[in-house]
Amino acid sequence: MDFTKKGLVGIVLMVVGTLAFIPGLFPGATTLESVLLVPAAAALTYGTYLVGTEGQGRPV
Repeated sequence: MDFTKKGLVGIVLMVVGTLAFIPGLFPGATTLESVLLVPAAAALTYGTYLVGTEGQGRPV
């Protein structure tokens, strides 16, 4: 896979968003961990958008 800078930033955001999401999923999550779910979801969503729109032309 030949990613541009935009695609690499998207991949990093997806990894960071996923890792930030994990602590808030457990039953004993603190309030801070629950609040961090919002920026984690935003990073994951934006990273997915960047990777999805990274290529040229029609998707295969």
